[in-house]
Amino acid sequence: MIKADCLVAGCRELATCRGPIPKRKEAMADLGIVEKAWIAARGGRIVFLGSEEEFRRSVKLEDGAVTIDAGGLVGFPGFVDAHTHLPFAGSRANEFSLRLKGWTYQQLAAKGMGIRSTVRATRAASREELRDLCLARLDEMLVHGTTTAEAKSGYGLNLADEIKQLEAVREAGAVHPVDLAPTFMGAHEIPDEYRDRKEDYLDLLIHTIVPAVRNQSLARFFDIFCEAGVFSLDETKRLAEAALSSGFGLKIHADEFVPLGGTELAARLGAVSAEHLIAVTESGVAALAGSDTAAVLLPNVPFFLMQDKKAPARRLIDAGAAVALASDFNPGSSMTSNMQWVVQLGVFTMKMTIEEALNAATANGAYAIREHEDRGSLEPGKLMDLVLCDLPGLADLVYQVGRNPVKTVLKNGRPVVVDGRAAYAP
Repeated sequence: MIKADCLVAGCRELATCRGPIPKRKEAMADLGIVEKAWIAARGGRIVFLGSEEEFRRSVKLEDGAVTIDAGGLVGFPGFVDAHTHLPFAGSRANEFSLRLKGWTYQQLAAKGMGIRSTVRATRAASREELRDLCLARLDEMLVHGTTTAEAKSGYGLNLADEIKQLEAVREAGAVHPVDLAPTFMGAHEIPDEYRDRKEDYLDLLIHTIVPAVRNQSLARFFDIFCEAGVFSLDETKRLAEAALSSGFGLKIHADEFVPLGGTELAARLGAVSAEHLIAVTESGVAALAGSDTAAVLLPNVPFFLMQDKKAPARRLIDAGAAVALASDFNPGSSMTSNMQWVVQLGVFTMKMTIEEALNAATANGAYAIREHEDRGSLEPGKLMDLVLCDLPGLADLVYQVGRNPVKTVLKNGRPVVVDGRAAYAP
């Protein structure tokens, strides 16, 4: 008999998202639906998924096992948000008001606002303040169904404050149920003190900050904003090669506003992901389709910036790229961490199907941070990260806009959201 210490019984409709990951092309339309599903775990990992009859025949619950009656609920794997800027301080609501009056993202940046204003606020915050901000934001993510998230630095832009951000991420991740994948993004912008000395800042990044972050094991990934007015294609290549030689996984903010070729560079260098891709070219689409580099799309960004142009999700999926969806949670261009909303935008604004969007926010999100061996789908051997929702069916996750249907979230086979509220011991 299989032993289990957690049982979720009778889930009316369960999207397992099982199968080979990353999901590409037609595979993105397959959610691996199991009706009236019973799912059990032991030690945080799934040991059984099937019918009630199969469960009673093959599984024995241990004394004290957690049992949840999921009758009437629908379920899916915990969201994996593969692109966030979690550890920041301050607000840019004033800039939002200016954008409503017609100011562009680039115009705000040229006036010293944008990323640079968040840098000033983040530098002024203590590590403890950043940690507490992260914890509050992680609670918000959790009650909306996110169980794993990437977290980028990039609002320090010097040695002490980049380290401070990453330490805050590590401290928050040590006590919160949401698992964090830390990313060093010192190459997010040119700090004010280096505006006329970009070469000196590149030198600081490559020879001082990168080794310090690596020596302290503070980040798994290195991300670069390859964009006009920030880091050129050649500068991105230099930074990327330094990161790869130091043992970081590579991510590139590519072709967001101007098609510089960052997507092709990401694929050529074997990057883990290329992200944004609003201005990606057909050459970039083909490069991603023929590579292992994930295409991380952030549909709330053009929505929030009120842009007509969107990342070409349909072309990327049809070409065979590994497409993921993420929030890009940040104070300037995507002030949300709600992955339900991101899935809805993937459908409503980028012409994805519901099945494609959900796979992109779970299985392929896990792939985009190379965590797909452990999470992103529900199948024996993987972590039991499960979201249960009060919905008539999975289609209602998109059909019912503007409400949070999450009732229960299990993390590693233990309830961490109960009746829609965070319920965990730090």
